[in-house]
Amino acid sequence: MPELDALCYYDYIVDLMRERDSLGEFEILVLLGTLRAGEDAYGVTIRGQILERTGRDVSRGAVYVTLERLEQKGYLESRLGGATARRGGRRKRLYCVRRAGRVALRQALDGLSRMREGLDPALEES
Repeated sequence: MPELDALCYYDYIVDLMRERDSLGEFEILVLLGTLRAGEDAYGVTIRGQILERTGRDVSRGAVYVTLERLEQKGYLESRLGGATARRGGRRKRLYCVRRAGRVALRQALDGLSRMREGLDPALEES
């Protein structure tokens, strides 16, 4: 490994970890919900997408913890939206999927598709 100063070495290790970091099922759902919610993606709309599409009534807390974890991994970025009277002047934290998140999501979905390939008859058996 080439000589690196401490900061570069840290970045190098984080990049290696990120490459090996696979997404869990709920992380996949949250990323997909974020993409479906579009520009207005925040915790409540993402949770709504998950409920609407999967029927899973997940807690807001689970969604927000996962959003924070995905942002720390570099898969999401967030910004504060405008304050609204409806929210008592509070601002929403809006999320969008970064390129790294789209890549990780595509890899996870491709892997699931490859694992499922040819198993339709086995899945239909009772």
